[in-house]
Amino acid sequence: MTDRNMAKAARLKQRYAAEARFKLYGKLAIAAALSAVFFLLYTIFTAGYSAFWRTQIQSEVTLDANFLKVTPQSSNEELARANYLGLFRKNVVENNPDIKSRSERRDLIQMFSESAETDLRDLVLSDPSLLGTTQKLWFLASSPVDTIVKGAAPRDIEEERRVVSNLQLRLLDQWTAEGRVGSTFNINFFTRGDSRNPELAGLAGALAGSFWALLVCFVISFPMGIAAAIYLEEFAPKNRITEIIEVNINNLAAVPSIIFGLLGLAVILNFFGVPRSTPLAGGIVLSLMTLPTIIIACRAALKAVPPSIRQGALAMGASPMQVVLHHVLPLALPGTLTGTIIGLAQALGETAPLLMIGMFAFVVDIPTSPLESAAALPVQVYLWAESSERGFVELTAAAIMVILVFLVLMNLLAVIFRKKFERRW
Repeated sequence: MTDRNMAKAARLKQRYAAEARFKLYGKLAIAAALSAVFFLLYTIFTAGYSAFWRTQIQSEVTLDANFLKVTPQSSNEELARANYLGLFRKNVVENNPDIKSRSERRDLIQMFSESAETDLRDLVLSDPSLLGTTQKLWFLASSPVDTIVKGAAPRDIEEERRVVSNLQLRLLDQWTAEGRVGSTFNINFFTRGDSRNPELAGLAGALAGSFWALLVCFVISFPMGIAAAIYLEEFAPKNRITEIIEVNINNLAAVPSIIFGLLGLAVILNFFGVPRSTPLAGGIVLSLMTLPTIIIACRAALKAVPPSIRQGALAMGASPMQVVLHHVLPLALPGTLTGTIIGLAQALGETAPLLMIGMFAFVVDIPTSPLESAAALPVQVYLWAESSERGFVELTAAAIMVILVFLVLMNLLAVIFRKKFERRW
């Protein structure tokens, strides 16, 4: 083999080696990315799955009509006003006669959630004939007891650093041995609004707030985005002005979301007077963010429609507007819907613009319209993450899991639309 052939072989070997290294680097990059995603999901799941279950404690309660000062014949208003909290505390103390001091009784009562009063009221209102009887009922445990049962807080440390006292820990072990400690599905997480108590806090208010905000966002951005895309792609003259508009639309898609929040604070709230902390204001701000995405997606879908469709419709005597509305837009609608869903999924996870317009207030009630104060899913995560209560840690992770589920479903819906309705020309 000549020196020239040997040099060629050496260079060829180097190219093959470089190609092999490049493939290896790509595989390592993919492996690193997947590892990071799996680690993130594992961390969130292990921290949040326990939030879907709540510890409950069984206690015997005598529904003393004389203490409540009501009878089975009393009206619902009278039954609802009765002192169920006092009745519950009286029964808990009587069921533990060995506890004498006031501080020990306080620790005993604090092992139960504040929802015990509501549970007793609902029980009596549903069946007043239970008055005068003794019932074995299950009550939600307080958040510190719940964290100890789930192992989310250490128990083998000194009392000053533990979330429960020595008495509470002893009673918990005793009741567990007696079979009076169990767990139940945390229905409050999906049916109640926010609360200062972790065992009672739920996502229903944030879910409703996100729903109304996304609905307002869709109603504003979808028709406006389609109209803007149709004009720019089909009717606008190709001159310097339209080029500037197109460049600015593309740039708006990359603007940080907090800028839109500042715009909403200065214009939508202060100038137009839209109510603060409402899904209406949040939806308008999110629509400003989503609009460039929808315009870009719709223009790309319109551009993908073959010119022969337009030419054939024009040859049959259709007007330019009829060509667009009856022929081009229906063919471009699947791609437009895909871009819209992806834009709404992005809007669902935005926090900064909603914080700027005040959608981070503590809201207990579930909003029934876009004009009522509400939080949103990412804002609720932010609020719970800022809380010092240990019980909110698992709620934060569980709320992130819910957001991820919605994002996956929305992106899956976009993929389904693209696969089912896309046309290949």
